[in-house]
Amino acid sequence: MTLTEDRSAHASTFEEARRTMISSQLRTSGVNEPWVLEAMARVPRENFVPTELRDAAYIDRAVPLGNGRSLAAPLVQGMMLSEAAPSVEDKALLVGDGEGYLATLLRPFVGSLSAVAPEAAADAGDGDYSLIVIDGAIEVLPDALCARLAEGGRVVTGLVERGVTRLAAGTKAAGAVTLLPLAEIGIPALPEFAAPKRWSF
Repeated sequence: MTLTEDRSAHASTFEEARRTMISSQLRTSGVNEPWVLEAMARVPRENFVPTELRDAAYIDRAVPLGNGRSLAAPLVQGMMLSEAAPSVEDKALLVGDGEGYLATLLRPFVGSLSAVAPEAAADAGDGDYSLIVIDGAIEVLPDALCARLAEGGRVVTGLVERGVTRLAAGTKAAGAVTLLPLAEIGIPALPEFAAPKRWSF
């Protein structure tokens, strides 16, 4: 087999994996919005994982990226996109990799997309974002990050409660955001958003 034939075979394999992802992971779990499915069919997820893990890019669990980070399972991104309901009127902020998989999925649907690394998000200043998407699960939403959200703006994130991760969403009202858990699903936790440790005796 020539190198060109080998690359073509791999491309065909990944295209089939994307189709299977949509039919057996997304649709069966209630993610059926055509725009979400089309986006996830279009973006080659295998390009966002280490080379040696490309064959695992479409499994229904998180894929380790190194340095303590993971690419969440496809269903997580599908559910986040669906819940975010992005529009071209949105000025969006992604807490995560601005060149990563979720950013690539989200960017075409919003008017603008900025990104901030998790370790820098809590130190952010004021902003006027209408949508904040956090690529991971948090225990607490820092006040500094909440301040970057415009009144009436939305947050979509993972939420850690008593060791269980759930998809969650909230809207800023009267200067505050209350996150509502929506669905229990495995989402990689972000240690930068862990709750402060409490003393116990």
